[in-house]
Amino acid sequence: MSPTPSVECLQAHGCLVALRRVEGPQWGELCFNCRPPEGVNASEQAAAAWSAILDVLRKNGGSYANVVTETIFLRSTYRDLSAVRDARECVLEKGGMSFHRPAITEIEQPPVSGMHAVEVLVQALIPARSPLTLNTCDARTTCHCPECRRAHAVSVRTGEETRLHAGSLYGAGDSAYGQTKNMFEVAENLLQQAGMAFSDVMRTWIYFTEMERDYADFNRARREFFEDRGIDPIPASTGIGAGLIPAEHHVSLGIYAVKSDPPTERIVMTTPTLNEAPEYGSDFSRGMRVHEANGTRLLISGTASLDETGGTAHVGDFEGQARRMLLNVEALLKAQGAGFDDVVSAITYLKHPEDADRLFEIFHEAGYEGFPNNVVAAEVCRPELLCETELLAALPAVRDTP
Repeated sequence: MSPTPSVECLQAHGCLVALRRVEGPQWGELCFNCRPPEGVNASEQAAAAWSAILDVLRKNGGSYANVVTETIFLRSTYRDLSAVRDARECVLEKGGMSFHRPAITEIEQPPVSGMHAVEVLVQALIPARSPLTLNTCDARTTCHCPECRRAHAVSVRTGEETRLHAGSLYGAGDSAYGQTKNMFEVAENLLQQAGMAFSDVMRTWIYFTEMERDYADFNRARREFFEDRGIDPIPASTGIGAGLIPAEHHVSLGIYAVKSDPPTERIVMTTPTLNEAPEYGSDFSRGMRVHEANGTRLLISGTASLDETGGTAHVGDFEGQARRMLLNVEALLKAQGAGFDDVVSAITYLKHPEDADRLFEIFHEAGYEGFPNNVVAAEVCRPELLCETELLAALPAVRDTP
């Protein structure tokens, strides 16, 4: 893949869109976020957002049928979810695209810029040669809540490679421990429907309604599942606080998996500035370098202000934490011969929204910009941590591992 030099900033239907496009032998990959206009209600914001999304796709030679993932950040699921869903569906019906179901993650993580009811992060694949084959499979779960009935995954096949995306997966059970076990089983079944196994998962996203309460039980259940399935290496991951839609669920899961023949080459990313997360009881890799048919991807886990011993650095010092967070992600990239110029998209989580202005200044000073970056309010995995960022980077296929 060859990233474009910088982000393309667009305006459509009153929305601000930040777009990064990378080209590969199989497809062009679009990563873009959409921020709707302020001063209107949630329904009008959502209608503007998905109208802009359709325009951006058309201008880049594609359509909504090319979308593989949507991450929808809501200010309030209680107040805005129904209005956003209805407006989205109306726009897609008018565009003749209501048949297409990308992998969708819907979470309450309020955008910190302005008072937007919703922001959207989109990933789409525009074929360069033969058409992509996209298939949808529905989750099989013992939970009968409306959200579990909506759960599904999207698989993308090109040649001998299959990629699978899924979001907003939940598990049945009375506790975070039980829900986690069942949630991973639901994901495993989706993978099996696509001819894959959990060992093909490269990255996960975990969302908690009460992270401080449930994180230890989640980690225990995840470790048991990984050990039982023999998962090695363990995926990259983000674990973060969020408001979930179904009140009866404590934890939610998103996954990204890749399988190919010959087997997909992957390398666990490390850096001397961080120890390995399993050393303090959290089973994820700091990042995963994955060689795919369309190029090389660097999947960097949620990364915060941790030091080389796993301890929190700069407790009570927001600026110190933001800079240490960036030092860690820059070191992970540098170890793979990459830098911030190779980043395609990011999500940054901020414990206190009032720190946003200073965060943006630090991003600018460090050069952590030039790509879509949704900055949202969320609880981080430790009470004293004030910010965290995750990212996707793309390298040209000719660039070798250092």
